Amino acid sequence: MSGEIRILVVEDHHIVRQGLVALLNTVPDMKVIAEAMDGKEAIDLFRRHEPDVTLMDLRLPNIGGVEAVKRIRQEFPAARIIVLTTFDGDEDIYRALQAGARAYLLKGMSGDELMDAIRAVHAGKSRIPPVIAERLAERMGGPELTSRELEVLKLIGSGKSNKEIGGALSISEATVKTHINSILGKLGVTDRTQAVTAALQRGIIHLQ
Repeated sequence: MSGEIRILVVEDHHIVRQGLVALLNTVPDMKVIAEAMDGKEAIDLFRRHEPDVTLMDLRLPNIGGVEAVKRIRQEFPAARIIVLTTFDGDEDIYRALQAGARAYLLKGMSGDELMDAIRAVHAGKSRIPPVIAERLAERMGGPELTSRELEVLKLIGSGKSNKEIGGALSISEATVKTHINSILGKLGVTDRTQAVTAALQRGIIHLQ
């Protein structure tokens, strides 16, 4: 029928993707026209089909969801993309929206909420649930980690000592300590373990 919202579903978990597709195809004004398992396939399928709305998971193999959103939006500035994920860390939200996503939804929401969001984004609106908006507001108010601090934090998260971090980044142990002190201050924590815990909760880093 005319007026159908053509949807691309990007989700690497087969059962979750099947469930989404089955649900969306029961809605009279929606039709899933393509399914992707990773970010690279999402970009290729977007080029081929130019869907009206794309549902994009964040944690994808090959090319991650944020990078896929960014690349699609660079090539197709009008692309309407909804991030659908289990991750609610403020950094995940910030990166996805910075990349050009129009909405950020958590997988625990109801089917009706999902349909409402798809229709809203298709109409050119954004959709950020209150709990997500709150996290985003917290993120916008805090100091940013530098790229070097982020590298140090990831290495702390992988269990590296200050000496090992210095060796990996070709910097002195004293410089590593300076970076760590800055990281602790910016994250509002007092030790390395708390820093890693806070960074994981906020989505600043992810364990592989």
